[in-house]
Amino acid sequence: MEPYDAIDEIDVFTPAVRAFEALKTDLAGPTTAHLAHHELEEMLTEQGRELQRLLFQAHLDLRARREEQASPAVVHGHDHQPRPHREKGHRRLLACVFGTVTVKRCVWRGKGLSGVRPADAALSLPAGRHSHQLARLAVLEAVRGSYDQAKTAIEQRCGKVLGKRQAEQLVVAAARDIDAFYQQKIPLPASADTLLVMQVDGKGVVMRPDGLREATRRKAEAATRTLRCRLAPGEKANRKRMATLACVFDADPAPRRPHDIIAPPDGRSGQRERRKGPQARAKWLTASVVQDADRVVSDAFDQAEDRDPHHRRCWVALVDGARHQLDLLHTEADRRGIELHVLLDFVHVSEYCWAAAHALHQPGTPEAEAWVGAQLTTILHGQAARAAAEMTHQADRAGLTGSKREAIDKCVHYLTGHLDQLHYDTALAAGWPIATGAIEGAARHIVGDRLEITGSRWGLPGAEAILGLRALIDNGDFDTYWTYHLHTEHDRLYPTPETGPDQHNYGLTT
Repeated sequence: MEPYDAIDEIDVFTPAVRAFEALKTDLAGPTTAHLAHHELEEMLTEQGRELQRLLFQAHLDLRARREEQASPAVVHGHDHQPRPHREKGHRRLLACVFGTVTVKRCVWRGKGLSGVRPADAALSLPAGRHSHQLARLAVLEAVRGSYDQAKTAIEQRCGKVLGKRQAEQLVVAAARDIDAFYQQKIPLPASADTLLVMQVDGKGVVMRPDGLREATRRKAEAATRTLRCRLAPGEKANRKRMATLACVFDADPAPRRPHDIIAPPDGRSGQRERRKGPQARAKWLTASVVQDADRVVSDAFDQAEDRDPHHRRCWVALVDGARHQLDLLHTEADRRGIELHVLLDFVHVSEYCWAAAHALHQPGTPEAEAWVGAQLTTILHGQAARAAAEMTHQADRAGLTGSKREAIDKCVHYLTGHLDQLHYDTALAAGWPIATGAIEGAARHIVGDRLEITGSRWGLPGAEAILGLRALIDNGDFDTYWTYHLHTEHDRLYPTPETGPDQHNYGLTT
């Protein structure tokens, strides 16, 4: 190979040097002498981006020139077959964070064989037009706001390099390796005394007709043939598909008493500090609108078993009382031979009690608050059946009928139907959590803040990608995942004889 001519190599940067000199002249000249600082920032942003694009283009041109000037060689593809013939001057466009550049490279060919482009592999070029850095920016913008907002934000920073539909395609492609990433990630170890907590919840997502489950789609089609003048406020008849969320986290036990949760009727004395509940750490969250709830629950158990493969820790599951969730948890625990302690979310219990209180007392009165406090304290002492019997007795004595009696009966039915999940006395003494704050917050943040943007309707690939990426970011794993994703994408696009599909099969530790 002939040595490179340093002067010729520098020549490719001439357009960038000229752009820099022009910018320097403008900044030193009279036209900018009276500009406000924000006007200078705007000018530097636009011209500086163009300067960076020219520098990037010059570097790509230099690499292309070196490839063309290098002595011809035989190139082998991943199939081990030689490609002895070189074709120069093949071009492709690459949209990046500085604008759009042209990549010129050589193609090596052999008779009856596909072409090989070594420069593509060296640059790790994407399959499409958009660079990995631009894709990363599109993902981070699109997962926190609408695609229109993401497109606007990217145009302000990078110019017109990305359309709305292209942004959605980049987001879907970016999420393709999330499952494989978490299968290889190794959780940090914890002691046998550390609690292992699981929480499950569901939240509906408004879908396009082709994204609905079959039963929901048939109902939606039937509804279109029925004349309905107006839906009730907030109603979205047969338009939603349920997304299932699950989280797993570690927590140190934090024993408490009922009065740490519910204040006594005469208030706290201040003589004893109120004890806090267990704090979640090493949280892992997953969400899916494509997979059924049983698959999401199974994934949560897989994550939990990765943390406690020998089942030495105390496993606690918290749910809102949905029967199908309870059945899935018990079925999966029995299948794996796990002793699982299942509790109802105490906040849901309190909501039923408040509805019952308003049937007996005026809302907002001290009597209603005292009644709720007494019932919840009884329940926290592990006497939910007694609280339910007392509610029924009071309703009978007050002669309640209609909607008021219905509120009492609904609360009583909820309590008596879940007595096995209301052992709060055991939970508080053992230091377990009794509320689903982690998963409730995730449902609002992961689903509500993005997938429930006004007017949005989702297709399955887009909704699944957004859910997966938002969960990934919430877990604090995005940067590590992006590195893994780029390595995996490179191996998919540019396999070599030396590296198989397991080249990057390394373990990732939390």
